[in-house]
Amino acid sequence: MLPSSIQISGEPLSGAEVRDICRGLRDNAVRLLSLRGCRLCDRDFGRICRALAGATSLAQLNLNLGVVSSPSRIKQLAEALRTNRSIQSLFLHGSPLTDAGLALLNPALALHPALVALDLGDCMLGDEAINLICGLLPPDGAKSGLKELTLSANPGITPKGWSRLAIAVAHSSQVRVLNLDYNPLGDHVAAMLAVAVASSRTLEVLDLEGTGLTNQSAQTLLDMVENYPTALRSLVLAENSISPELQQQICDLLSEGEEEEEVAGGAGDTQERERGREPAAHQRGSSSWICPSDPSSQMVLMTSGLGDSLLAETEM
Repeated sequence: MLPSSIQISGEPLSGAEVRDICRGLRDNAVRLLSLRGCRLCDRDFGRICRALAGATSLAQLNLNLGVVSSPSRIKQLAEALRTNRSIQSLFLHGSPLTDAGLALLNPALALHPALVALDLGDCMLGDEAINLICGLLPPDGAKSGLKELTLSANPGITPKGWSRLAIAVAHSSQVRVLNLDYNPLGDHVAAMLAVAVASSRTLEVLDLEGTGLTNQSAQTLLDMVENYPTALRSLVLAENSISPELQQQICDLLSEGEEEEEVAGGAGDTQERERGREPAAHQRGSSSWICPSDPSSQMVLMTSGLGDSLLAETEM
């Protein structure tokens, strides 16, 4: 049986649905599990964690919007991640983790052999959390680390914390996507990030939407793009006090660089990425994906190949 996806959004989970999810995980029939904004009791959350601990087909886990809502659930998730070896992408956007919660998760995250994408946006993080996150971006040649990191909307992180992250990004040999949108960064932090981008050989996408930048930051970023060869392909500067002219100049330079790469070496394989403040779950390779908004749609399980329905339960 081909691995499939289970995606439920913003609904209370019944005992029967939890049993179906656990059975799919134990049978290694699930590649993507998204329970974004779902409501379930602590007992059922623990059952799901125990099932995903031994799942070998699960590549993407989306628990966005408050599913991991207490220290006890953080501990249960950490225990599951210590055993699991297959999860590549973990989304916890909108979870009240705080620095203390991330400290509980961090040992499992740091030792996980497959994890390459992590969303900790809007998780009430501060500088102590940044110190832990920097450990997930190891220096060149040290070990594999995160390729995609989202830290959107964590206003508790200070310039000192962001400077530490910039240094880690500059020395990381892995990170390709960095989403820092809707944080009060300002021009000083943006200047440090420009240095990090100029130093990085891998960073392709940097999202600075709504981060309090001005034309001063834009001019620094423009000089960086114009004078230093980087891997950067996308720089998001919307919702800042930056003139449209400067934004267009930066965009044009990045487009020129991408066109030159395509001419020289041919266009690379396109990889779908989940980005933004609260990314919608999807499964690459699937001909169909569902993020239910209709209350009548309770559970959808799709194959990763042809999109044939394996399970569809609805309540009319």
